[in-house]
Amino acid sequence: MRPRSIPLCLLLLLLIPLGHSVGRAQGLGATPADAFRVPEGFAVDLLYTVPAEEQGSWVSLTVDPQGRLVACDQYGSLYRITLAADAKPQVERLDVEIGMAQGLLFAFDSLYVNVNDQTGKDARPGGIYRLRDTDGDDTFDSVEHLLELNNGGEHGPHALVLSPDGKRIFLCAGNNTFLPKQIDQSRVPRNWSEDHLLGRMPDARGHNADRLAPGGFVASIDPDGKDFELVATGFRNHYDIAFNPLGELFTFDADMEWDVGTPWYRPTRVNHVISGGEFGWRNGTGKWPAYYPDSFGAAVDIGPGSPTGICFGTGAKFPEKFQRALFICDWSYGNIFAVHLEEDGSTYGGTYETFATAAPLPVTDLVVHPEDGALYFAIGGRRTQSALYRIRYVGNESTAPAAITPHPEAVQLRELRHSLEAFHGEEPSAETTAAAVAAAVPQLGHADRGVSLAARVALEHQPLDAWRETVLELSSDRARILGVVALARCGTDADRESAVQALLAADWKNLPAEDRINLLRAYGLCFLRLGEPSAEERKAVIAQLNDSFPTRDPRVNRELATVLVYLQAPGIITRVVAELIEAPSQEDQIYYAMALRDQSEGWTKADRQAYLKWFQDVASTRGGMSFGGFLQNIQSAAVATLSDAEREAYAELLKPAEPRDPLADLEPREFVHQWTVEDLEGVLAKADEHDYDFQAGKQLFAAAQCYKCHRMGVSGGILGPDLTGAGGRFSAKDLAVAIIDPNKEVSDQYAATQFLTDSGQVVVGKVINMNGDVLQVLTNLLDPSSLTPVKRDEIESVRSAPNSMMPSGLVDTLTDKEILDLLGYLRSGGNPEHPLYGSGT
Repeated sequence: MRPRSIPLCLLLLLLIPLGHSVGRAQGLGATPADAFRVPEGFAVDLLYTVPAEEQGSWVSLTVDPQGRLVACDQYGSLYRITLAADAKPQVERLDVEIGMAQGLLFAFDSLYVNVNDQTGKDARPGGIYRLRDTDGDDTFDSVEHLLELNNGGEHGPHALVLSPDGKRIFLCAGNNTFLPKQIDQSRVPRNWSEDHLLGRMPDARGHNADRLAPGGFVASIDPDGKDFELVATGFRNHYDIAFNPLGELFTFDADMEWDVGTPWYRPTRVNHVISGGEFGWRNGTGKWPAYYPDSFGAAVDIGPGSPTGICFGTGAKFPEKFQRALFICDWSYGNIFAVHLEEDGSTYGGTYETFATAAPLPVTDLVVHPEDGALYFAIGGRRTQSALYRIRYVGNESTAPAAITPHPEAVQLRELRHSLEAFHGEEPSAETTAAAVAAAVPQLGHADRGVSLAARVALEHQPLDAWRETVLELSSDRARILGVVALARCGTDADRESAVQALLAADWKNLPAEDRINLLRAYGLCFLRLGEPSAEERKAVIAQLNDSFPTRDPRVNRELATVLVYLQAPGIITRVVAELIEAPSQEDQIYYAMALRDQSEGWTKADRQAYLKWFQDVASTRGGMSFGGFLQNIQSAAVATLSDAEREAYAELLKPAEPRDPLADLEPREFVHQWTVEDLEGVLAKADEHDYDFQAGKQLFAAAQCYKCHRMGVSGGILGPDLTGAGGRFSAKDLAVAIIDPNKEVSDQYAATQFLTDSGQVVVGKVINMNGDVLQVLTNLLDPSSLTPVKRDEIESVRSAPNSMMPSGLVDTLTDKEILDLLGYLRSGGNPEHPLYGSGT
């Protein structure tokens, strides 16, 4: 939807009945408290509007021992805020020459400050400082630099939190932060690498092209900044970390938003930060999928956004479910989410809901105040208008402290994981090694992913000779495969033959999808780290795998294509080209195009023509800021494999694609009927009797444009809700209502906002970025890189848009039976093995 001008008098009539409207000649200012949407029983207070010229834009908060808040300006100083029940807070600049912190912590009679970025000749080095008041005059007179960390800009050193036992300080840092030169201990085996079997391509716009593994990290130090221990790696730019009441650590991370629409983009996510964990960030096209066995996936996928501060509701005077919640801040889309984590074996899954939202709301950090039990948060960052808010509970539910009642089975599995994590250390003794191998090997194939990962990491910390033969002789396919993953990460070329033989012994046809993925990843790691396969090994692996491509599982297909293309299996290019052309989502198509980009042998003329034509066909698709550049770079790599004669022969296909309307494919089929829910009631009543067709449902998911905004498994967009689990929560009728009448119930997370400027312009969309006084508004979900700038000081009024950004009429080109197949695909979560298929029930 493009910005448009309409008569002001008519617009005001439209604005009055619905939503929040504020008019101010000087512009929007700080988002007013009554613009917020919060759950029933909660109230929002705007406590303080930060004067930008004097106090900057606040990005971090903490509470001092006297109950006062301390905040830091992103580009300036520290400020102390004395709260008052019925009066404006008193704000004072602390008289200490330090600031630019994105991490603050009071502990050990000190204020720890994690300095993120300073410039100029008198700038302090980045890293952790300890501030003390040595003479009791309530002023910091001692500043000590404990740990140097490079100034990494907005991807630099971030949060500091106290460990559950109160003895250590945990810290996190984004992927532009180099690890310290002195790492005293590492729970992460120091064998990290990029690990891409077919290589990767850097960001098309050059962002972080030189940043390699291990990426962002979590670590801990003692109170004096010494004994640095690396805890987990593979993050992009997690801004904050928090412990739950059981002592488990969590963070909120995101991939590059410029990658939206590509197969390597992963939604923002809550991660359970386990010992020795690797979370898979790599630059450019190299992000590891969450299903890799050597990476640890998300606890909860959130969707589009920009993660900032997080904290648990522990100690809040809120109803029980919100005391248990993890509150996470989304800076760009303006949300505070309440994540309801649920024990899932030794780790966690969960759900989330919007807790507080407004537009704009560049929320940066938040804390639960230990005295009044309210949630305090700041907005600001990138020189945007900053302010301090408070959320109180004023409803009738009990706010008594929530009891901690972990599930007994989860307790046992966590204790098992922790017992294995005790071996995550370096320089083990012979006795420790024997104990570690005895404990870890039996758990390699454990069904619980956290336990299995902890076991593998424990082995990787031990001398290879102590466990090599043991894992190669395991009878369980799953355990042996994961043992080879460890062997590939720790071994040498001399280990390749025995490792490959151990993998060849796996019963591919009877392996579940997860173990097929594990096997394919293990092959990839062997060939990357232990050397290229011999001719005999290549032939044997091809014989094991080649006849299976393609399967019905898109994840397995991606990894099969990677391994078989690497091995140059007979006929694989023809089959991958066919999948590329037939795949319903642009993400799958791009994945296969990437896999084929460097292949110069094995092409037929028809395959080459179809492949090169695909680049013209895909030119009208849309994604993030780097999307078009990635496509161009993939095409350039493919063209580089052509001979001069081939370039001449395919000259027409190599010409730049003619520009065309990216919305032209919104009507790919003939109109059938303008469906209403009432029209389908009779059909929906017999939904459980329908003979569902998985392939038809998959194709219809594409035909109805669902892939443009929604994910199903590893495919699809991220601007709308992930639909993979929708079938487990909603009936066929609920799903039909959501598709046919998207305006009936609009989630706060995906609701649009209407902005009226003082020139009479109306912009309808989602605020997704800010800098200074300019808001960047996404107005078209199908083109996420096209943003409309709106200046805060030119905004006359703002209100909630009454309609969903999801288009209506998307199923009007489908028959009633096709709609049932589409609903079946949604109900199955894109799983071809779901009971809906093949059972007739």
